[in-house]
Amino acid sequence: MVLGVNEGFEKKLAVEGVGYRANVAGKILTLSVGYSNPVDFSLPEGISADVDKNNQITVAGIDKELVGQTAARIRDIRKPEPYKGKGIRYIDEHIVRKVGKAGAK
Repeated sequence: MVLGVNEGFEKKLAVEGVGYRANVAGKILTLSVGYSNPVDFSLPEGISADVDKNNQITVAGIDKELVGQTAARIRDIRKPEPYKGKGIRYIDEHIVRKVGKAGAK
């Protein structure tokens, strides 16, 4: 807990996909991830988010559990799919890729 107050905890997420992007305005994280309308995600109290280059989200705060839970909820909006890897994933996460129909012969 002392580490959280002194330095804080953070999780980094990557948004991958053509036209996929993220934006932060105050406590609202807006995600354009392939749905017909952008998804607005309101950040809980004590959590801040920062977006770098429209495709890297940094979730930060002093409560380790709340930072991890918020990052997991953001990832659940569009989980990475196994064929092209599009979606929201953790920076250090490895996506196991599958071959498509052409490679299955």
